[in-house]
Amino acid sequence: MEPVLTAKNIRVVRHQKTVLQVEDLQVFPGEVLAVIGPNGAGKSTLLLALSTLIQSQMGEIRFRGMPLIEKNKLDYRRRIGVVMQDPLLLDSSVEDNVSSGLRFRHLNKAEIQRRVSYWLEKLEIAHLQKRKARQLSGGEAQRVSLARALALEPSILFLDEPFGALDAPTRTRLLLDFQRLQREQKTTTLFVTHDLDEALLLADRVAVVMAGELRQVGKPQHVFTGPVDREIAQFVGVETIIPGIVRDVQEGLALIQVNGFILEAVGEVQIGQTVFICLRSEDVTLWLDDIPASSARNHLRGNVHSKIPNGPLERIIVDCGGFWLTALITRNSAKEMNIEPGQRLSASFKASAAHLIVRQESER
Repeated sequence: MEPVLTAKNIRVVRHQKTVLQVEDLQVFPGEVLAVIGPNGAGKSTLLLALSTLIQSQMGEIRFRGMPLIEKNKLDYRRRIGVVMQDPLLLDSSVEDNVSSGLRFRHLNKAEIQRRVSYWLEKLEIAHLQKRKARQLSGGEAQRVSLARALALEPSILFLDEPFGALDAPTRTRLLLDFQRLQREQKTTTLFVTHDLDEALLLADRVAVVMAGELRQVGKPQHVFTGPVDREIAQFVGVETIIPGIVRDVQEGLALIQVNGFILEAVGEVQIGQTVFICLRSEDVTLWLDDIPASSARNHLRGNVHSKIPNGPLERIIVDCGGFWLTALITRNSAKEMNIEPGQRLSASFKASAAHLIVRQESER
């Protein structure tokens, strides 16, 4: 499948400092590509550069295979839709706001009315069509902003943290409605967010931006379980990151020395390499005595450092002597084991649950 949008060797400079570098990024027809990363990483700068709302100092952007140059940028902008975190609405009615872009494109009145009615219904704001934009709640205003962009039938929809400023119930409803619309319409979308749950819910692929660099692109589950470096691992919620040295490799199974332990993990590494063992909290099993409670190959002992409520779960942090191990267990399990700080516990994890990252020179 040919990409709708391709960016190569993009560089954005502000105040003589490079704030964004992208070697290669592609957006494919019908997909939702979520651009994720911490605040200030350069996510919005990437969206603005790809939508040509800011100028990149280097690189090339191609739309449907054709390079964007000054004489065709206006045509490109007419074929995209942009929704920002704060709805930028005209001081007029909802109906007038949704139709504004269509009027600028000189569509006939019948087509404008058809599209406006269609998207007001789809976003469940038809009952607000005569209301003034300044009388709307935050969620209603964002629905109007989305309707205005989607009414243009854009080749690419750019969304910059569109749900970030909403309260939790409003945000959840709008997220689910947008997910439904995306499944129906298959609008090609580039979606900026720092919220991992939003990315998991909506995205076909994710692109991770850290410190102005595009670090990793892939399916959400692949990126979340297989981050390519420590910073990404920490951002996507890997709470246990253990440094060690590879002592042996046998048929894809690495034996890694960690303080006084030898741990096993699946990974393509070489003997002598220094690595990080990355573990998600849900992949760690805890029990009280020394008898293994699972078939996992890795068994550790340690003292409970802390117990932290996490909704219906409890986050248990275990000091294993030289490193900490974090586990997520149900509140009932924590109660049955009577887990408290200082308590001695056993922990285990499967070799296949661990993800190995080769440590960089600066991390040794």
